[in-house]
Amino acid sequence: MSPLPPDRAAWTGFVLSASVLLLLSFVSPSECQTTSPPPPPVRCSSFKDCDSCVPHAKCLWCFTTNNCTDYPVTWWLPPASLCPLSQARWGVCWLNFEALIIALAVVVGTILISIVICCCCCCCCKSRQPGLDRDEERFARRREEIRQRAEERKVERQSRHDEIRRKYGLMGDSDHPYSKFENE
Repeated sequence: MSPLPPDRAAWTGFVLSASVLLLLSFVSPSECQTTSPPPPPVRCSSFKDCDSCVPHAKCLWCFTTNNCTDYPVTWWLPPASLCPLSQARWGVCWLNFEALIIALAVVVGTILISIVICCCCCCCCKSRQPGLDRDEERFARRREEIRQRAEERKVERQSRHDEIRRKYGLMGDSDHPYSKFENE
């Protein structure tokens, strides 16, 4: 008899066989063979037009000089000595660096402003009292005052009606309910 229940033993066998299969798939015969080195990267200066230059992330096209140069990775923006920003193209030919910088600044600014507004709204909501606010408290007091005045008027009306009943003898002894019929 196995120390594990039958369904658990089957599950353990399945996990063990799956892990062995996974381990064997990492070490395949094709990885043990030597492969030829990758071809050398194409130099940016070999591209002769903007459409063939800008798809490569490491290349920059300059319309002033009409040549493709290596993007200066040591700077965020290409220096003016290499190419003016209004004439530099990177990624796509129809968008210059000035427009790209302005568009990115607007997007980042919008995101930052929305984050600040969300944080301010969250802080204001948390600092607000969880109970009733001033308007709700004022309305609750006013409702209570109106209810008390209505109760007072009801008591006054009841007392006036009782006086009128006593005056005309309509209020009899309340000892038994048939006292009104005995006077007839």
